[in-house]
Amino acid sequence: CWLQHRVPVADRARHGGAEPKGPPSVASRNGDRVTALSRQLSQAHGELRRRIDDLRTRLGQDRPSGDSLVTHCLAFCSALASHHQGEDEGLFAQLLRERPDMAATVAKLVEDHGLISAILARVRELAAAAAASPVPAAQADIRRELDGLVAVMESHFAYEERVLGRALDGLAPEGGWPDAVFGFETGSRLGTDFRLGAAGDGAD
Repeated sequence: CWLQHRVPVADRARHGGAEPKGPPSVASRNGDRVTALSRQLSQAHGELRRRIDDLRTRLGQDRPSGDSLVTHCLAFCSALASHHQGEDEGLFAQLLRERPDMAATVAKLVEDHGLISAILARVRELAAAAAASPVPAAQADIRRELDGLVAVMESHFAYEERVLGRALDGLAPEGGWPDAVFGFETGSRLGTDFRLGAAGDGAD
């Protein structure tokens, strides 16, 4: 069962314990007020949470057709995979150049991304199977997989925000990684664009 891929108890302890943040800090770069990177990360995570909640709601209420189910599952999987790829190839790479002391922390986050990637691959497989045979049992399998993914996501997001927050706010982004990490151009809330940047943008 793919639910066995949930983060082990020891790792869940390592991830947990994030304290609620106070009012968002705001950085000033080149005279423009922009949302601090730690806040943008929190907002991006919030949007990903909303997307998976939307998908789970559809599975429970709409009885979507096979094609619709595949479309919505792939939209969410693509958004989360893109977010993590942007972190692995851009954010983490820059962070390690400026903060090599965080190598162990980044390695744990990358390990989490591999775990989540495996679950997303399973969701894609189940969605394709459900499209070929759109029966309630197939949708139930996807729902169980998404339930497990939610648990892993929450643990990972809380840990990431807690350990990276202050370091992120000290970065001046280099390259185009913020678009992949903080912005989602397709499938937001299963349909509309979502992008973060200037103070006051986004949700949460």
